[in-house]
Amino acid sequence: MSLPRLIRILPFTLALAYAADPPEDWIRRVAARETETEAARSHFTYRQSVTVEDFHPKGLKAGMYRDVRDIVFSPTGERSEKVIGKPIMQLERIKMTEEDFRDLRDVQPMLITKETLFLYERKYRGEDTVDGIVCWMLEIKPRQILQGQRFFEGTLWVSQGDFSVIRTEGRAVPQIVTTKDENLFTRFTTTRVKIDGEHWFPSKSFGDDTLQFRNGPVRLRTTIDYSNYQRFGAESKVTFGDPK
Repeated sequence: MSLPRLIRILPFTLALAYAADPPEDWIRRVAARETETEAARSHFTYRQSVTVEDFHPKGLKAGMYRDVRDIVFSPTGERSEKVIGKPIMQLERIKMTEEDFRDLRDVQPMLITKETLFLYERKYRGEDTVDGIVCWMLEIKPRQILQGQRFFEGTLWVSQGDFSVIRTEGRAVPQIVTTKDENLFTRFTTTRVKIDGEHWFPSKSFGDDTLQFRNGPVRLRTTIDYSNYQRFGAESKVTFGDPK
C-alpha cells in the first residue's frame, strides 16, 4: 500500500510437549504437495472478494476499496478475471498500487511449489495444532529479491498427515521505500479449507495492521474471501450469480 502490525485473529494451540522432528525430505514433500494443489486449483473457478479499509488516527473508518471478481481458468490453464459489479474505490489515506494487486493474485494465496522452492530459505519452527490438525511449522523467506519481484516471508502450517499447507502467516516483500515514495505492505493470515476432499485451497486472508509511513502511521484492514469453488472440465460452462 502506498501512503497496520498484524493482530493475530485465529487462535492456535502451541504444542507444549517435545515433538518428533519431521522426516528429512519433508520440505521437498511439502513442495510436491503444493504443486499438486496448484494443478488441482487450476481446474476450479472461484470468486475473490476483496475489501480494504483505512482508518483515521482516532480509530474511525476513513474509506474503503471493494472489488469482486470471478476467477476462471481455461482448459489450458490460462487465468482470466471477470469483474462483478462496479468496484468501490474510496480509500482516503492510502492508494492501491500495482504491487498490491500483484500480491492479491500471487502472494496472499501463497503456493510454494517445486519450481519456486529454491527461491526461499527454509527453517523448521516446531509443531503446532490448528483446528485439531497437528502441523509442522515452516518459516520461509526469499534468498534474494531482484527489482520488480514479489515474495512471501512468514510461516507455513503443514499438516503432518499429508504435507498440505493449511495456513500461512506473514507479509508480501519487499517493502518499497525510496527518497520520494513509500509502498508498504501489511501482515496477513491466510487460512485454507479442503474443497475437493483432498486438496486445501485458500478460503480467507485477513490482515489488520498499522503501516509506519514517514508522515505518520496508517491503520489498514484487508479481507479477502475466496468462495464458490466449482470444478469445471474442458467442455464445461460455469456461470455465477450476482454477489450478495
